[in-house]
Amino acid sequence: MAILPIRIYPDPVLRVKCRRVETFDDALRKLAANMVDTMHAAPGVGLAAPQVGIDLRLTVVDISVGEDPAALRVLVNPEIVRREGAETDTEGCLSLPGITDKVDRPLSIALRAQDLTGEPFELEAEGYLARAICHEVDHLDGILFTDHLRGLRKERARRQLKRLAAEQEVAV
Repeated sequence: MAILPIRIYPDPVLRVKCRRVETFDDALRKLAANMVDTMHAAPGVGLAAPQVGIDLRLTVVDISVGEDPAALRVLVNPEIVRREGAETDTEGCLSLPGITDKVDRPLSIALRAQDLTGEPFELEAEGYLARAICHEVDHLDGILFTDHLRGLRKERARRQLKRLAAEQEVAV
């Protein structure tokens, strides 16, 4: 497959509320496979379609970073239907290189999604997997992890994002 270029903040596609996937075809399966290759090459534990410039509700998550094929989750049109508990941990993002901070996320979630053939399924996740899925589903709604920060952390992230945007402007 292919390694796709990862979009970096302030690319506007990162702020788009993505369209539902309506067509389950070879093009979708190829995109998902390319996203998995891109995520593993980065390396990362998740990647959402807008991070590779595609306005679709598709994300891939693999908290094993390619070590365990059974850990790979491909989520089409995911919807979190239950959130329970709370946990704070450090997050980063492939689209926000060099920026990390502590983010509150649910301890466990229940999710409805479809697979690459359009078949609906439900998934329950907790801990790190729940965190990774929440992070990627946020991307599908144009939300970055820095949007969850408050107070001084929010201000520090705002400065970091401004610096990252300036770096991207120079790189263009």
